[in-house]
Amino acid sequence: MATATAPLAGFTVGVTAARRRDELAVLLRRRGARVVEARSAPSVPAQNADALRRATELCLTAPLDYVVATAGVDWHGWMSAADGWGLGRRLGEACREAVVLSGGPKGGPGGPDESLPAGSKAGGELLTWLLARDLRGSRIAVQEHDGSMAEFIAALRERGAEVLSVPVHRQAPPTESDPVRRLVEQTARGEIQAIAFTSVSASTGFLEAAAGQGLLEQLLGVLRRGPERGGVLPVCVEPACARPLEEHGVTPTCPDRGRTDALVRAMVQALPRGNRELRLAEHRLTLQGSVVLVSGQCLWLSPVQAALLRALAEQPGEVLSRTELLRRVWAGGAADEHAVEAAVARLRGALGPYAALVRTVPKRGYRLAATR
Repeated sequence: MATATAPLAGFTVGVTAARRRDELAVLLRRRGARVVEARSAPSVPAQNADALRRATELCLTAPLDYVVATAGVDWHGWMSAADGWGLGRRLGEACREAVVLSGGPKGGPGGPDESLPAGSKAGGELLTWLLARDLRGSRIAVQEHDGSMAEFIAALRERGAEVLSVPVHRQAPPTESDPVRRLVEQTARGEIQAIAFTSVSASTGFLEAAAGQGLLEQLLGVLRRGPERGGVLPVCVEPACARPLEEHGVTPTCPDRGRTDALVRAMVQALPRGNRELRLAEHRLTLQGSVVLVSGQCLWLSPVQAALLRALAEQPGEVLSRTELLRRVWAGGAADEHAVEAAVARLRGALGPYAALVRTVPKRGYRLAATR
């Protein structure tokens, strides 16, 4: 059970990992966090998994000179599959040492070395650019779907290049659909404070699940805000699994080393930045995640109660109307002003002897009787 001295007391953390999930969950719980687990890694359909793996292994037998990437989802699908086979790090290094080309601005890891107009994917400027080089003896990996790049590949081989065809695959939905769906919903509503990704497949699969539920934009909104502005902290064990999020304008926190314990330390450092310090008479209260820390106690709040108190704590003493609280706490929901009144009553009950912290201002709304 979390104590007031545990660094992650009051924080709920989503864990999406397939690998290292148990280790990560244990480390988080030891530091006081509540953990919600849901494997979000997509799987590779059997019909092309073997062919993709063979092509990936062939790419790793010698250095690559060029990599021709297709759409971002296909690129990350390849990285996800390689990660699942234990080849992700080697493939990432091989691509970083090569010139990565794409038909758009978001092709390879960290962006392609050369970016060309979207219409040049299967020929045109991209092929012209390559054919202008001396390709004799060079190794080129080309992503393709159902022979779509056959003429492109043939032209490269005529110039003496060794071309490795990498089949594009389409990812299947996660097998644990209900846990993933619930975690997406909790994250989009801001009911958790952080979400951890330990692989490209985990971050890609989570975004795909959110898109399938129609919650992608809402999810991205809370991830972009981060803990300082009442959002959710995304944490990635290494830069590779951060890239799918970065392509959507999200800047995850990454530890200096790609280790599970380093990832947990990054959370311990970053999450408290969203804490709110309040004073009520001689008492000092800290709103941390979903708890109020006071006098060595942890007073647990529900997600709605925590969001309500956090909204009031933005400007202690300032009156917020029921309408304004509805907008901030129940965004997109079907609640009404009676829901605000009921939530305030339950919040006071959860605060116990500190219930006087939340004051009613007749005909106007509510305020905190506290200073920061």
